[in-house]
Amino acid sequence: MIPIKYNLRSLWARKVGSLMTIASTGIAVGASVFALGLSAGLDQTLEVSAGPLDIIVLRQGSSSETASGVSEAVAREILALPGIATDQQGRPLAAPELVVVTYLPRRGNAGSANVTIRGALPVSRDLREGMKVVEGRDFQPGLREAIVSRKLAGRFEGLGMNEEFVVQDKSFKVVGLFEAGGGATESEIWTDQKVLAQVANRTGGTSSVQIRAASKAAQETLLNHIKADEQIALKAITEVQYFADQAQAGLVLRLLGQIIAFFLTIGAMFAVANTMYGAIATRAREIGTLRSLGFGRGSILTAFLLESLVLCLVGAIVGCLASIALTKLFGGQSAGTMNGVTFTEIVFAFSFGPNVLMKGALLAVFLGVVGGFLPALRAVRMKVVDALREV
Repeated sequence: MIPIKYNLRSLWARKVGSLMTIASTGIAVGASVFALGLSAGLDQTLEVSAGPLDIIVLRQGSSSETASGVSEAVAREILALPGIATDQQGRPLAAPELVVVTYLPRRGNAGSANVTIRGALPVSRDLREGMKVVEGRDFQPGLREAIVSRKLAGRFEGLGMNEEFVVQDKSFKVVGLFEAGGGATESEIWTDQKVLAQVANRTGGTSSVQIRAASKAAQETLLNHIKADEQIALKAITEVQYFADQAQAGLVLRLLGQIIAFFLTIGAMFAVANTMYGAIATRAREIGTLRSLGFGRGSILTAFLLESLVLCLVGAIVGCLASIALTKLFGGQSAGTMNGVTFTEIVFAFSFGPNVLMKGALLAVFLGVVGGFLPALRAVRMKVVDALREV
């Protein structure tokens, strides 16, 4: 077996080629990790938003709250159903909520996007785990006041503390910023339900009814009861299923990331192969000497593949660190994209967990093996006599 020290010295002797290969691999792996981090962050945001016992009631045929409508009379009937969990005061943990969309400009002249506004009730907060006002105060019922997620406040004009934004020619003042454990609620503006209904001309109806079941058995009973009632023409689904459907927005990110990664990977493979072919061309006499000293073809093949893998793994480390650094530099690891179901902005954080980084490492191994195999094979096929004659 050829000592590893030999491979490392060989790479150091070819600094320029080695650095170019590391850079090419780093770009390919970094782009892939960046796209995977976006996709994983979006999935994580939607996953943490789903309560295991929570139900969303929508109009039959609706795929989202923005396209749904539930009359107040029907909403009251739903709130009276048995099996709904209660708080410490015995009040049902259920709330009819109104969702509308407004078009707001992004900060820094970065265009505009649809943003979700939720008309909520006091009990609505109890249905969102981890939701709390972290700056300012809560909005007062009956006033055109709103609270905004801290992430949205940094992305859109008019959503900062004490700023104002417009809905249907009516101004709302931001009186507080909130956090919600990284869930989808952090992509919303919250205000009083009745005030929003008046401004949006939606009085007498809501978009959905949010319910927390008392148990798994009660959840199943509620789902079946609402689905079976043909008079109200509503559908009820678990929040887990609802947010799984919303995750379709991540398909665009995944597809884009795969396309970018594919082309960069092809380029990186050529860079690896070019470096290794160049190394073989300048080290023919070395290869012949190693063969004459008794090192077999397998040892030489392994040595060249090892050099290729070392270059690519170093490139993977550089690429992963660069992706993480870039996300911190631009936006503090926060990103936004259009929800493919509701066509509204959804804000989420990058997620560079072990699974994402492992995929980056595996891509580097793939590059090292595929890019280095043919050059290494050429090296072991060289005849000893011909190799020793090379200048």
